[in-house]
Amino acid sequence: MSDNYPHVNSEIRVGNLRIRNRITRTAHGTGYAIDGKVTERLIAYHEARARGGVGSLFLETCGVHPTSPGPLWMFRDDIVEGLLPLAGRLHALDTKVFAQLWHGGAQATPPDGGAAWAPSALPDPIHGRVSLAMTKDMIDEVVAGFAAAAQRAQRGGLDGVELHGAHTYLICAFLSPMTNRRSDEYGGSIENRTRLAREALAAVRAACGPEFVVGIRLSASEAIEGGLEPEETSRIRAILEQEDLVDMVNISLGGYHNFGKMIGAMHEPHGYELPTSEPVTRPSGVPTIVTGRITTLAEAEQVVASGTADMVSMVRALLADPELVNKSLAGRERDVRPCIGCNEGCVGRRFAIGAAVGQTGCTVNPQAGFEYRGQWLTPASARRSVLVAGAGPAGLEAAYAAALRGHQVSIYDQALEPGGLVRYSRAAPHRDEIGKICDWLWDQLEREGVERQLGRRVDAELVRSAAPDAVIVATGSLPRRDGIQRMRPALRVEGVTLPHVLTPLEVLGGDLDPPRRAVVFDDLGNYEAIGSAELLLDRGTEVVFATSFAELAPDLFRSFQRDVVAERLGRHDGFRLETRSSIERASASSVTLRNLDSGRAEEVAAELLVLVTGFDPQDALVSELEPLGVEVHVVGDALAPLLMPHAFASGREAGMAV
Repeated sequence: MSDNYPHVNSEIRVGNLRIRNRITRTAHGTGYAIDGKVTERLIAYHEARARGGVGSLFLETCGVHPTSPGPLWMFRDDIVEGLLPLAGRLHALDTKVFAQLWHGGAQATPPDGGAAWAPSALPDPIHGRVSLAMTKDMIDEVVAGFAAAAQRAQRGGLDGVELHGAHTYLICAFLSPMTNRRSDEYGGSIENRTRLAREALAAVRAACGPEFVVGIRLSASEAIEGGLEPEETSRIRAILEQEDLVDMVNISLGGYHNFGKMIGAMHEPHGYELPTSEPVTRPSGVPTIVTGRITTLAEAEQVVASGTADMVSMVRALLADPELVNKSLAGRERDVRPCIGCNEGCVGRRFAIGAAVGQTGCTVNPQAGFEYRGQWLTPASARRSVLVAGAGPAGLEAAYAAALRGHQVSIYDQALEPGGLVRYSRAAPHRDEIGKICDWLWDQLEREGVERQLGRRVDAELVRSAAPDAVIVATGSLPRRDGIQRMRPALRVEGVTLPHVLTPLEVLGGDLDPPRRAVVFDDLGNYEAIGSAELLLDRGTEVVFATSFAELAPDLFRSFQRDVVAERLGRHDGFRLETRSSIERASASSVTLRNLDSGRAEEVAAELLVLVTGFDPQDALVSELEPLGVEVHVVGDALAPLLMPHAFASGREAGMAV
């Protein structure tokens, strides 16, 4: 056992509860509950993190009132029957488990479609729906709901509860002068604004007794003008402590008025929440928890050793590798699969549209959320030789899975560096960490004895010479250059073959002499166009960002990045956004845009046009190999140009199938 983490790997007492170490996993949505009840899938997910060494964890938001059901319905008695086996299995692994009791306030539309309950009749920041200002009877009803929910958690064998008082949800909305405009005993002074929190905490204490741990989660800062800031949040914490209402305080950041701060993506530095958390946590007289892109045990050790907080939450890092704690304590930090902070497979999948809507996963760990199916890695019954063509995310994951199963694996790529299209993505501003997973896999392949060859294209002759038992084709995709657009597929754009019409790869991967003016056309709504535009702007180019969508990069909203990107781009004087647009014509000095709604055309001066209109699979190798009769598996963009989670999932699937 490594002695590099003496502070993190030490016991702590929260109330009368002993917790084996200082690593916790705070609450986050999973989507694994069904009809508000605990499922085997949910238990197995938490159990994997407990087995991986986490000392404590929090269940996702548990609704305390029918007006705000949430993922887990703690306002119903039948929740208890699912909590009992969950608690039992986690306790068997010496992991403590808490429920996060929650009312969403303005962010929770009641199931009957009625008005949301909130302290004041204000529009919510996401949809603009005006809430119903709560009466005293409504407040009393919710307070009773918190107490009853805590009793159910206690009967279900949990170790305690945390009241969610952060992120613009109901308790936070009462605490914040920005959202609490009341003139009664629940509004105005800090004493009045804390009244709901104090009443709810006191009711929970009275219902569950002194041995049951009770905590609260607070936003140190709402990161918006007029909202809570660390000095006032620290005063709130002190009031709750002085009245002996809390055994622990969990500090976070942001809210629905500044969405991106709640779950900062890779543009945020590691530990980005600590500067606002520390003024709240350091003076605390009860154990405190902090979070915010803390992804290694070394980072967590520094936080605890410095006295910034008593415990450290790691959420996305434990999605990427549930064994992070155990591996690190054993001195195997190099084997920890890294979180890249893309927000694509975790929170992004929670807000996605499709078959897996609302279910959390992980871009770099396809097993996340599927632990109930058992261990993903099964040794091969017989050792085979496997050749992987392409060292992008799909190929690297396929080679790694096949090697771990015991196969003899070789991997080739015609580029001089591994990573595939990720090599270009990481060249965009604020995006370097997206390539960390490819670096890690390349290193792991060497350690597993995989033959790695760069600068060599796989063709039929190479395969015939190597005579593998199976070939995994992971040759990726390339950006389309034909100008075909999703909203005007029959339109043939004039001038797309001109030399100054480029793809994102040529902008991000080359030594481009930045022009004075450029048009970036985005037909995908994700990060591909954003990266090119931001790079050009940073180099002094004026950019007209034209998109077929009604807003900038709509797909980035679900990964909590759209508003951050819009803010950065908007700081540039040379940036202009044209929504609901199509490209009609390109010339040496201009681009003609046509509005999809009005039909009005505009000629925009530009010496560069960057087309982001999709990707074509590079799958020619598949047909080349057909005459050889070799077993072939196609993965990643070579199969279908989709997002990175698909690349890793299809790569692992192929590595397990050979």
